[in-house]
Amino acid sequence: MRRSEPESRQFFRERYGRDRLAATREVERRVLGHEVGINGYTTVEQAEGLASELELTPDTLLLDLGAGRGWPGTFLSWSTRCPVVLADVPLEALRAARGIAESRGVAGRTRAVCADGAALPFRGRPFRAIVHADVFC
Repeated sequence: MRRSEPESRQFFRERYGRDRLAATREVERRVLGHEVGINGYTTVEQAEGLASELELTPDTLLLDLGAGRGWPGTFLSWSTRCPVVLADVPLEALRAARGIAESRGVAGRTRAVCADGAALPFRGRPFRAIVHADVFC
């Protein structure tokens, strides 16, 4: 079933507005070795592959488009020390992403921006890498 845009926005506001279950966080810690806030299907191994392919370094400004709770952007920032801008529409998702960035110790190099991929507010921003994992358009 295809949702209308207002229905999709409401669905994601509700989804990201719910707290993550302790069991979900524990599964991530045990299976992945990290509590990374996964909200999609990209694995840690795949995220590490992105970091390698994009040659992320502390000098690489990364845009995570459709960031949701900040996966994989906050993980990539943590693992490569690159600064990251998390862009998504649901404010609830971005609030969760800020919390995850704080818990990972990357809040100082993480920015969250409420933005739709079709109308990004970044003029002249020198993003050297962009990821959009698990974004369904």
